[in-house]
Amino acid sequence: MSSATTAVWGRAEQQDFRSRVRGALLGGAIGDALGAGVGGLTLEEIREAHGADAVTDFVAAHGGRGRVTAATQLTLFTVDGLIRAQVRRDTGAWHPPTDVHQAHLRWAATQHDWGPDERRKDNGWLAAQEWLYSRRAPTRECLGGFGDTLMGTLDRPKNPTAHDSAALTRSAPFGLLVGWEPQLVFQLAVECAAQTHGHPTALLSAGALAVIVHGLARGETLDGSVQHALALLAERPGHEPVTDALQQALGTVRQGIPGPALIESLGATDSAEEVLAVAVYCALVGEDIRHGLRLAVNHGGPSAATGAVCGALLGALHGETALPPAWLAELEGRATLLELADDFAMEMTQGPALHSPATAAPGWLARYPRG
Repeated sequence: MSSATTAVWGRAEQQDFRSRVRGALLGGAIGDALGAGVGGLTLEEIREAHGADAVTDFVAAHGGRGRVTAATQLTLFTVDGLIRAQVRRDTGAWHPPTDVHQAHLRWAATQHDWGPDERRKDNGWLAAQEWLYSRRAPTRECLGGFGDTLMGTLDRPKNPTAHDSAALTRSAPFGLLVGWEPQLVFQLAVECAAQTHGHPTALLSAGALAVIVHGLARGETLDGSVQHALALLAERPGHEPVTDALQQALGTVRQGIPGPALIESLGATDSAEEVLAVAVYCALVGEDIRHGLRLAVNHGGPSAATGAVCGALLGALHGETALPPAWLAELEGRATLLELADDFAMEMTQGPALHSPATAAPGWLARYPRG
């Protein structure tokens, strides 16, 4: 497809795309919630608390089972920003990094406001969801980076030494821009990551994840999608740690029965490239989504982050119907995630029917204001 705005989508293509969008958003949230209760624990501590098989189901975190972290909150606002960017195209104001940044500032408001501000007509639909007004272990880098309206640039990024995974874990949605060329998807993810995480490994890990998801959303294999990402990474200065981590993930697939020791050999810190490598490895070796996600959270590393990225990959690869129903049923915010996923799919496949330079569906502009 040359461009999502000009492509003619058949019904089967639209349904496949919507299933992958739902899969990526719901899968990421499930992985996030699955790991939320065991982050920061060693494997021994996880087994002491949850038995020899470690985590096999949601465990209580943030006051209940199935609760998501700031990673899922920020991912939702990333999607909101991408829809807004498409809607604003008609006005001639076309700068997606700005629209995504504005969306992330709306997330920042949820971290200190008591609830939705109904006087703000430009807030749109997502910022009116009361369940999002809750602090779920946001990082200092995200709170600081979105603490003012100033935008970072690739020349002068915010938090230039920050290389944890909090920009990576919100970056899967960029890959769902299937009408875009991969290098543009990569560039957008990197520019948006620079608003909170300026270290090259954080920026390039976010770009690589976006390109991997992009391949999956277009129906390619996970291995092939990783190869696309490696090719684009090779053109970027400072890519070596991310490239090495992804190549190690691919090599580890052939090293025996998957388990915590192999996973921790890829890294047990919250560094973005290690989280990406663990997630890719678990997605490659998982027999199904349940198995892949259990691998992704049962280790001594940052379980919510690796679970979120692995879930987004597996969801984009297999579509929503492959997600475990019992986990979906208990997932916090499922209705919001589904509604946003469907809005995104509708905007990308049928945008011209919703708005044009001359006209717009009033209900759509109330949800996604151009202001």
